[in-house]
Amino acid sequence: MRVCLASTSPARLMLLRQVGIEPLAIAPRVDEDAVAAAAAEARGGELPPGELVLLLARAKAADVVRRLADGEPDFDGIVIGGDSMFALNGRVYGKPYTPDEATRRWHEMRGSTGVLYSGHSVHRVRPGAAAEEATAVAEASVTFADDVSDAEIDAYVASGEPLHVAGAFTVDSLGGAFITRVEGDPSTVVGMSLSTLRRLATDLGVTWTDLWTAPAAS
Repeated sequence: MRVCLASTSPARLMLLRQVGIEPLAIAPRVDEDAVAAAAAEARGGELPPGELVLLLARAKAADVVRRLADGEPDFDGIVIGGDSMFALNGRVYGKPYTPDEATRRWHEMRGSTGVLYSGHSVHRVRPGAAAEEATAVAEASVTFADDVSDAEIDAYVASGEPLHVAGAFTVDSLGGAFITRVEGDPSTVVGMSLSTLRRLATDLGVTWTDLWTAPAAS
């Protein structure tokens, strides 16, 4: 059975490959800011982080499902869409994009605990049939070391790694040494909760092991 990842996130792609899944990766054509703004206008205020990540995950997956119907009508498998945001001290953060913003966040995160929210949208796609969807939001709390020095923050930001990841940190690469505790499925912090994906696939009648295309990395 085939798997399509509605994302070109290196972290999400690596995560699936590590558990024996080699997906087709398609970048969704979704204006995330516009989707979030429209939802906030309709609500009359900003969406809570759990609702927002799920909204964006669903938009990404739905876009790719539509494009597969046009470009690969014989696709038989699942499409996975995801989105992540980090909440700390009452504020919600996506990707920082700039070194100044990443540095500012790390000075705030040092010695603190925040929550990483990850939205998941999984579609079961079959030729000639309407797609079925299952969704869920996973959460994981992340605690940062209180002794991270300014020099370490500067070096980490200079590496470029935190600029394009939700919350300005990773747990599975350079940023992992500055994190002292994760409560929840650790893969949630990487970009998607594997246990959540397995449950959603099961809800759609898909056996997780049928998605394996290669042995898991040792």
